Amino acid sequence: MPRPITATLHLAAFANNLHVVRRFAPTAKVWSVVKANAYGHGLKNVWQSLAQTDGFALLDLAEAILLRESGWRGSILLLEGFFQPEDLLLIDRYRLATAVNSDWQLQAIAEARLQAPVDVYLKLNSGMNRLGFAPERLHNIWQKAQELRNIASMTLMSHFATADSTEGVAQQMATIERAAAAITLPRCLANSAAILWHPESHGSWVRPGIILYGASPTGNWRDIADTGLQPAMTLSSEIIGMQTLQQGDRVGYGGRYTATGPQRIGVVACGYADGYPRHAPTGTPVWVDGVLTHTLGSVSMDMMMVDLTPCPQAAIGTRVELWGRNLPVDNVAAAAGTLGYELLTSLAARVNVDVVR
Repeated sequence: MPRPITATLHLAAFANNLHVVRRFAPTAKVWSVVKANAYGHGLKNVWQSLAQTDGFALLDLAEAILLRESGWRGSILLLEGFFQPEDLLLIDRYRLATAVNSDWQLQAIAEARLQAPVDVYLKLNSGMNRLGFAPERLHNIWQKAQELRNIASMTLMSHFATADSTEGVAQQMATIERAAAAITLPRCLANSAAILWHPESHGSWVRPGIILYGASPTGNWRDIADTGLQPAMTLSSEIIGMQTLQQGDRVGYGGRYTATGPQRIGVVACGYADGYPRHAPTGTPVWVDGVLTHTLGSVSMDMMMVDLTPCPQAAIGTRVELWGRNLPVDNVAAAAGTLGYELLTSLAARVNVDVVR
């Protein structure tokens, strides 16, 4: 029998979440963001459940090729563009759209021998200060790109740094408006948070990421609780051992938890080698046999301990939900001082995957 830890993928949740995106941004086309192996869910497992999207956006050429060879014939966008001039041969062969965020990429497109022109997303640095052209250069870059026969169409792209906070997008939108005042291009600006809370940014295309997987851009589940979004993954395991502690007994590496009296605990087949955060402290929520309880002591490589006080009926073999439909991944991540993004994308390859349609 395989080790009992399993990531269950709820395929119907993906179609539901895409529908929610379209409800919030009804006039925009949708790039479904499936980078990082579909946020840890497995690109090959889930892409067909998102097949009603207008296109897929990702980073890795290998993942783009996987989509093509799996049967996707629609649009694919490389969000960071290409990393070497020779990558353009694959972009041409597999008919991919590409971001362009630097001069050398534009020059490489100009010099490439392509079978057909490529669609380009000009990346504007509107305040994120990662990739993209400075606002004062955008007009000249746009004019230069218009002259290249290897470019089929252009879209203006940028990325918001604070769409998930009270600061919002106003400052960056003002920068975009100034930089693109005389530029007539479709726009692709809105990430998950902007889709939900800043309709003025929707433009021609939106780029939902984390909300397609049913987690919150802010890291707080309550912020999306009334949207209709559904968790797309349930990570579950089982109790594989139990101990009865007495006052003063310590638990796990470093003895970071000490019992204050008699206490029954369970040992769960899940550890940091499965992608569960090692730094999750005592008190991180866990769902055991339909009851909310919490972790005790340090998370080990392959195991973790949980308090069975609220669930005296629990026994060896009892199901444990680490995150999912009963326990939002955002709640677990918040207790561990991180975000649901990190937990989902950290899921280890050794975890069994069960696909539910």
